[in-house]
Amino acid sequence: MEQEQDLFQVSLSTTSSSAAPQPGRRPICENCTRPNPVCICHKLPAQPIQITTQIIILHHPHEAQHKLSTTPILTKCLTNTTALVGRRLRRGNSPLLDQSPPSAIYLFPSTQTSPAVNLSQLKDRDTPKVLIVFDATWKHAKEMVSASEGYLGKFAKRVCLDFDENEIGGSIYDSDLILRKEPFGGCVSTMEAVARTLRVLEPNGPEIEAGLIGVLREMVRLQASFLKPMKPRPKLLKKQKKKKVENECGS
Repeated sequence: MEQEQDLFQVSLSTTSSSAAPQPGRRPICENCTRPNPVCICHKLPAQPIQITTQIIILHHPHEAQHKLSTTPILTKCLTNTTALVGRRLRRGNSPLLDQSPPSAIYLFPSTQTSPAVNLSQLKDRDTPKVLIVFDATWKHAKEMVSASEGYLGKFAKRVCLDFDENEIGGSIYDSDLILRKEPFGGCVSTMEAVARTLRVLEPNGPEIEAGLIGVLREMVRLQASFLKPMKPRPKLLKKQKKKKVENECGS
């Protein structure tokens, strides 16, 4: 049986000290760690945005290698943001979480077996101080949440953004630059999810959200010139068409 990969902390928020690129490989920006043609440094804040919320991002090993991963950019944009590479959270991964903070939430959609509270329903007295986010494909994220809930369930509350599973999945943000399809409407990238959450949690939330989305839009704009727009997944389209026919027959 394949041994579970150990989780380790990566310092994505510090300047890279990578050596000169090997022959045939694209030069990489030492600051944003993106290829030079799509360097995003001109859009990054001069200093990381100060936030009171402590953010822990569990970054799946596969997603950590993806060129459209937004976690490295998040750690450049925000203070108090730590990225961990691994497949589950458990005791010993994070000194902060090991303290079982009483005002912690982890962000993931609700299911029948694991209901979640809508972010908008959190009362002022319940404002969390710790935000836990999972960065992976939706398949892997479900596995990561399932593997971590035994630990998180002892002190953290499951919270979700508003979404509608009956809608077709959107792009990395609302635009015609569709680079990565999501499984259903309301699903967003990790950076978008964090931006929307901080809009609610932070005193200057709307400004923080606008700044993060501005960086993301520029990142996607640059990347779009090198990628072909993604088409909707055939299985999702077939499912949506079936639901539409069933609704028409039932009306």
